Amino acid sequence: MKILFYDTQNYDRESFDRTKEQFPEIEVEYLKTGLAARTASLAKGYDAVCAFVNSDVGTKTVEALHEAGVKLILMRCAGFNNVDLKTAAKYGIDVRRVPGYSPEAVAEHAMTLAMTVNRHMHKAYTKVRENDFSLGGLMGFNFYQKTAGIVGTGKIGAAMARICRGFGMKVIAYDVYQNESLKDFVTYVTLDELLAQSDLISLHCPLMDSTYHMINRESIKKMKDGVILVNTSRGGLVKTDDLIEGIRARKFFGVGLDVYEEETPNVFEDRSDEILEHSTTARLLSFPNVMITSHQGFFTEEALRAIAETTLQNALDFEAGKETPNIVRA
Repeated sequence: MKILFYDTQNYDRESFDRTKEQFPEIEVEYLKTGLAARTASLAKGYDAVCAFVNSDVGTKTVEALHEAGVKLILMRCAGFNNVDLKTAAKYGIDVRRVPGYSPEAVAEHAMTLAMTVNRHMHKAYTKVRENDFSLGGLMGFNFYQKTAGIVGTGKIGAAMARICRGFGMKVIAYDVYQNESLKDFVTYVTLDELLAQSDLISLHCPLMDSTYHMINRESIKKMKDGVILVNTSRGGLVKTDDLIEGIRARKFFGVGLDVYEEETPNVFEDRSDEILEHSTTARLLSFPNVMITSHQGFFTEEALRAIAETTLQNALDFEAGKETPNIVRA
């Protein structure tokens, strides 16, 4: 099987090359070019393409992949909201993903963001580097005995719930499907109850029609004053203009974002020489209580290894005609 790997970063190549030794049946070629309609034709002669969460796998791209003879789209990530599944199904193109590469990696990053904005670690780091050892502007609050609200209790949300429990927090959660393994210490509540009661709200749900902009002006009004909001899931869960409005109204003690609506041109790119004029990103970065990272929640050695292993196994399973839970359908 021949796979064309789009949007290759150095760490992708290193991780997949190490793992590929376990899969001698598979041949991988790497491109730095991102997957989009105009680049899909490069996949002619390949059985599959490998894409990431920031790839454009919309209607025109899927149509171009079909014309190139591609039969399999391998998403080396959990998310698939950027894939036109209906068009893929129409052309008989199989789509497979990596649903659980390292839940702990993302959950640990979510707590890192929460702790950073709570204890102002980003500001403290800068102050001390400038020989300013004063404590002005660095006051935080204890997470111990506060309430953590986990929105979405799949593998990542469950890992975050366990971390919050370890901090001595009361943990409440909202999910359409309740996780029985958490019920010895997690109390499930309605979304409105979670918004009203939580000192820390962490989002861990997929982006769907029902969750798009679930954090908006109305839901923000229902939150406690001084709440910390963390999003390591999908940028579209949060309506950014309403979030900025809430930050300006001093609703939030802090906001930690590993994902946000305008992230696509920024993800994994060095834009340090550019001026981000009229940019939502620039507006968010202007607030001292907002911490943004570049979609790095997954970025650990363990997670990269799991992504590579699962992605290549997905390719073999497809070739063998094997049904697995990693198949994504419309």
